Amino acid sequence: MPSDTSRLPAPARILNLLAGGWLAQAVSAVAELGVADALADGPRSVHDLAAATGTHAPSLHRLLRTAADAGLLEELDEQAFALTELGQALREDSPGSLRNFAIWTGLPAERHAWTGLADAVRTGRTAFPDVHGASVWDYLGEHPDVLTVFDKAMTEASRGIIAPVVAAYDFGAFRTVVDVGGGRGALLAAVLDANPGVSGTLYDRPEVVSQAEDTLRAAGVRDRVRLVGGDFFDTVPGGGDAYVLSNIIHDWDDELSRRILRNCRTALGDDGRVLLVEAVLPERPRPTPTVSLMDLDMLLVAGGKQRTAGEFEVLLEKSGLRLTRIVPGGHCSVVEAVAA
Repeated sequence: MPSDTSRLPAPARILNLLAGGWLAQAVSAVAELGVADALADGPRSVHDLAAATGTHAPSLHRLLRTAADAGLLEELDEQAFALTELGQALREDSPGSLRNFAIWTGLPAERHAWTGLADAVRTGRTAFPDVHGASVWDYLGEHPDVLTVFDKAMTEASRGIIAPVVAAYDFGAFRTVVDVGGGRGALLAAVLDANPGVSGTLYDRPEVVSQAEDTLRAAGVRDRVRLVGGDFFDTVPGGGDAYVLSNIIHDWDDELSRRILRNCRTALGDDGRVLLVEAVLPERPRPTPTVSLMDLDMLLVAGGKQRTAGEFEVLLEKSGLRLTRIVPGGHCSVVEAVAA
């Protein structure tokens, strides 16, 4: 595809936009087949790569050409390919790996949900149950192989969020940080590692927090963390002066989000803070469509939404909280609120 499409006729530019869906599937296939890992030690021929990845060489060659056109690979002489800097992010062992996130976007669970976009816009209903016959959470529970990819994908996505957020916001101002829906504790571990005087509570479903031990011990903070299992729709543990919800609220509609936030307000002291780590949807102009596409994905898959600053302000107000500031922290920001 040409790098500058602005001078192409409108039909050709539309075709380029539509081909984006094909390209995403190609990237997902490159990730699923482990091509980047097979190229970790240097260039290889198509036939070597086919043997390493268990694929049909002529068909693999066609995929690799597309990956090279997209900048993931470099096409060399005699049907050989090398990994580019961009392609390194699809290696399983890369520090910034998005391999499983790429695989997830190509799985039927995620990709087929997008076939329901027009119906979701007509009805306002989440597409996933109509397409798959169950909510995304029930579907994942019934498909452990997909759940494994999804969990790894979310872990990979969080890596790029955590460090900028921890650097941007002063978590050292608090005594106890409660990570609500904190999963296996990656964010909380990073917060405590950067702020030795702070203790934490990790709160999530019992079967989830039970898997946090390795993460917390690897960060050297296990002795400062209380593990609590429960359901944030029912209650949130007390004892914190900061309640962090990282990419939790965007999973839910306004009614369910208010239920979670009101539980946080009930647990919150008068001088505490509720901190939402979220990608805030920019008002116009939006520099890229990434966050607005994420918003559509929330509509289709989970039934949630990405929100603008104004929408966060209204949501918080209706939950007994008051927006005080939004601190940018890379892809995500920290939306800070106090008791109203």
